[in-house]
Amino acid sequence: MRVLLAPDSFGGSLTAAEAATAMAEGWARSEPKDTAVLLPLADGGTGFVEVLHTARGGTRHEVEVTGPLGTPTRATWLELDGTAYLESASACGLHLVDERTPRTAASATSRGVGELMTAAAGHGPSAIVVGLGGSACTDGGAGMLAALGAVARDAVGDALPDGGGALARAARLDGLADVRARFEGVDLVVAADVDHVLTGPEGAAAVFGPQKGADEETVAALDAALTAWAEVLGDGLADRPGSGAAGGLGVALAALGARRVAGGELVREVAGLDEALARADLVVTGEGRLDAQSLHGKLVSVVAARAREQGVPCIALAGQVDMSTGEALEAGLEGVYSVAADAGSVEAALAEPAARLADLAEGVAKRWGARPPG
Repeated sequence: MRVLLAPDSFGGSLTAAEAATAMAEGWARSEPKDTAVLLPLADGGTGFVEVLHTARGGTRHEVEVTGPLGTPTRATWLELDGTAYLESASACGLHLVDERTPRTAASATSRGVGELMTAAAGHGPSAIVVGLGGSACTDGGAGMLAALGAVARDAVGDALPDGGGALARAARLDGLADVRARFEGVDLVVAADVDHVLTGPEGAAAVFGPQKGADEETVAALDAALTAWAEVLGDGLADRPGSGAAGGLGVALAALGARRVAGGELVREVAGLDEALARADLVVTGEGRLDAQSLHGKLVSVVAARAREQGVPCIALAGQVDMSTGEALEAGLEGVYSVAADAGSVEAALAEPAARLADLAEGVAKRWGARPPG
């Protein structure tokens, strides 16, 4: 049997490539005669550039940029067939913040993303694709815009400091037209892993703020600040699907004229998922946490949908599963399996994530391996 292993990254514990390797090792213990094909994927978040480089090659460029808390960090972008692929998480990712607190949630910045865009633009690409997801910031992309030359100011004209909390005082944005002119002739594309809007109960602060360290009070303050930011940006940009992606980077890129595509769909096309599915008897996907958000354009839902279209059974291995059997079947998943449940606890799963994922894959292979299901 030919088994296609096509996972996303598992949060901050495993990259997509590491997850695929662990799955392959565990599967081989039970079903050594099966052929495992590794195709690590991403949906715009963490691992976006690595996955594309693994699948298609290209030239990786490393740049020193401002990290989410203001200290320098190294970020990477990929030059491939005249297009620059950027990963926002490499510049302002949550994995770059050691301790997540209300203070860091309010002060984290996307400035490094703008610096990464500047570096990529200097190579003259015909298109710049920015993968969104896994960010530590909730600054509506104001830091990114400031790095590019469009500066948010308060009512007296002073430039706002970095961080989403400061946007509560946003009164105007200077220099946006000049920045847009700099990118004239460049196809700006947003590869977003979620379709959440900027503000409200389904907005960037409410949905993603808590995982970045925001308490209830900070979530409310950030949502109010993003509401003020939305009024400055205007044009209904905050109501567009994906405007809340990566802490609101989606809305700032929309203000630059970027068009949005589903990150998982873009990677599917570039990495050749459909071609790999055509030769597979079973596909195994996965991510760190499988829940309702996984069905909103995230990688697992993309893989499951394409597998169903091609008549290939699809199952998912995840760090944690918070999804009913009915929800899984509706999404095209014929089985969902939890590393944490198999290991006995979340703590045990995180202590040795690769080993525990391999153990789970070994057990699952006993049910699905050896011959095409059905």
